[in-house]
Amino acid sequence: MKKIISIFLLGILFSCQTIPSSNLPTSSLGRNPQLPEPSLSIIPIVSIPQASKWPEHITPQVNDNFVINLYSKELTHPRWLFVLPNGDILVAQSNKQPPKKTQGLKDLIARFFMKRAGAGNISPDKITLLRDKNDDGVAELANDFLTRLHSPFGMALIGNDLYVANTDAILRFHYELGDIKIDTTKYPPEKIVDLPEGEINSHWTKNIIASSDGTKLYVTVGSNSNIGEHGLDQEKDRAAIIEVDIKTKQKRIYASGLRNPNGLAWHPISGQLWTVVNERDELGNDLVPDYLTSVRDGDFFGWPYVYFKDHKDPRVKESMPDNLTPRLPDYALGAHVAALGLVFSNTSQFKSPFNNGVFVSEHGSWNRKPRSGYKVVYIPFKNNEPDGLPVDIVTQFVVGDEAYGRPVGLVIDKKGNLLIADDIGNRVWRLTLK
Repeated sequence: MKKIISIFLLGILFSCQTIPSSNLPTSSLGRNPQLPEPSLSIIPIVSIPQASKWPEHITPQVNDNFVINLYSKELTHPRWLFVLPNGDILVAQSNKQPPKKTQGLKDLIARFFMKRAGAGNISPDKITLLRDKNDDGVAELANDFLTRLHSPFGMALIGNDLYVANTDAILRFHYELGDIKIDTTKYPPEKIVDLPEGEINSHWTKNIIASSDGTKLYVTVGSNSNIGEHGLDQEKDRAAIIEVDIKTKQKRIYASGLRNPNGLAWHPISGQLWTVVNERDELGNDLVPDYLTSVRDGDFFGWPYVYFKDHKDPRVKESMPDNLTPRLPDYALGAHVAALGLVFSNTSQFKSPFNNGVFVSEHGSWNRKPRSGYKVVYIPFKNNEPDGLPVDIVTQFVVGDEAYGRPVGLVIDKKGNLLIADDIGNRVWRLTLK
């Protein structure tokens, strides 16, 4: 009976949607976005393409300067990528664990839509090693490198120590150059720190990056909600980037008020830390823009109280503590694009104008009509800052109402090509110069 009621209510949700005018504001991109007034409604906008399979011999479309090929399809829900010193590629294959606690009808509906979007399957909970043995741009080897993990995502290598961010903890493994599998019997993993998980674990992905001197790790931890609706007591050590001292195993909040940070990268010239952040939902088609930003020690970006420095969220009743001063993000990416992957292009083989900026993967919207994201974009930099509008690089992951793929992790491989993890397409794509 509950299932019948739920399906009926889902039908109401779909039937109540209206497609807005195509004359949508385009000013919510770049350094100085002009944001509209929030649009509140009981029933949120919902538009999710049906997860499908890539047709044979079909690839995403690419910018005229590039070509794309299939690097590997021996994968199940590949989320994140890491390049080892010898050129091998690690792929974290993972998904969210089943929730320990259901938050009512809204949570049930969200789970339905996740499954429709290809994110509701059982988590593979492993890392696979890919190796292109004959240097032809296709990985011939796909080997289970680490198994029996717990929703793994971020990876970092310091010397012979490989750090893996599960959804609930950072683990350290012993790695020898050229290994195609970690021997956890000979070298048992060591827990470095626990990470927030809990009964809800709304934003489950935990990404990591090592400091240049190898003494610290920086960890992204998303919020446990949209706007703190489960109570701010459920947000301890969340909506933040956490700094972990590897030697002492102590952690502290490095930056806060970031609803759901994901990609992390060091600027190749300034050495500044950068991230991409998924902002809040259900304020209308064009709010709130996800963003790309530099991050400094002590920064606060406003969540859940405000967005883009001084725009108050009318749904949040708690007052912002007096000791918090929000800063403005550097660059708006557009509302609901779900920016996840981030990599600077400076180590790529790509020529001007694609050799001084960042590639960002946009996993794609669920809370917008028409849909946004579902592509990889390039944002040029000038004087170590974003400069200009995003340029579409890889598109057509969605055709009509079918999503063949959704881009997530990005890396520049040892030869300077861009690799793209496609989670519902179960593939890794390779982008090269034409």
